[in-house]
Amino acid sequence: MRITGSTVLLTGVTGGIGLTLARTLTAKGAKLVITGRREEALKAVADELGARAVLADLADPDDVTRLAEACPETDILIANAALPSSGDLLDYTPEQVDRSLAVNLRAPVMLTRLLAPRMVEVGRGHIVLVGSISGKAATKSSSLYNASKFGLRGFALAFRQDLRGTGVGLSLVQPGYVRDAGMFAATGSTPPGGVRTVSPEDVARGVTRAVERDLCEVNVAPFELRLLSAIAGQFPAFSEKVQRRAGVDGTVSRIVEAQRGSR
Repeated sequence: MRITGSTVLLTGVTGGIGLTLARTLTAKGAKLVITGRREEALKAVADELGARAVLADLADPDDVTRLAEACPETDILIANAALPSSGDLLDYTPEQVDRSLAVNLRAPVMLTRLLAPRMVEVGRGHIVLVGSISGKAATKSSSLYNASKFGLRGFALAFRQDLRGTGVGLSLVQPGYVRDAGMFAATGSTPPGGVRTVSPEDVARGVTRAVERDLCEVNVAPFELRLLSAIAGQFPAFSEKVQRRAGVDGTVSRIVEAQRGSR
């Protein structure tokens, strides 16, 4: 599908890789609609790119519905917003659990549900769900984040099949460790075991390529991480042992502490 001239709704634009995505989509000629929950940051991006801004908190179901109702003309949905959700589940309050699942899983599913009917009606559209390699491989102190990203992957791969023949495509884009911007970069940690990182620009290219080519699953990660995640999906007990030997625990502990305030 062509991005040029299409109305694109992008969530999560005020944090992480959202700004890079917004700039990339604007450069490709998209009619960009951006959303986030921080009004000043959202306005700054809208002013820079000439985009339309819709303030919304994706943890609030009513805001999700209002966002969809405010953007009925959406041709392309890019559901990019997410919360880190690292740490032991037992350290989370029930309210924090609900917020994590609402933003990371419920919001993209509901935006898809609310915006897809018009796309199907006109026989044209595309949906990109930005997940994570954490949707393929479980890691210590990531049970809540893994749950949301595993769920998002299952939803994406199944609903893509439901859309076959409608003219509407759906892609899942799963980044690995992203440097310079995003959840991982903000922690100041380094990947375990010498695993390489990717850039926000790599992720943006993965997203635009997914839309333009109607790709099913795009894993934006170096070869070694794509291989390890594939093995982990088939042999989780073996993956657990490999992660322990690679010194994952130290990296995870630093990430959890750095992200504690984002719950």
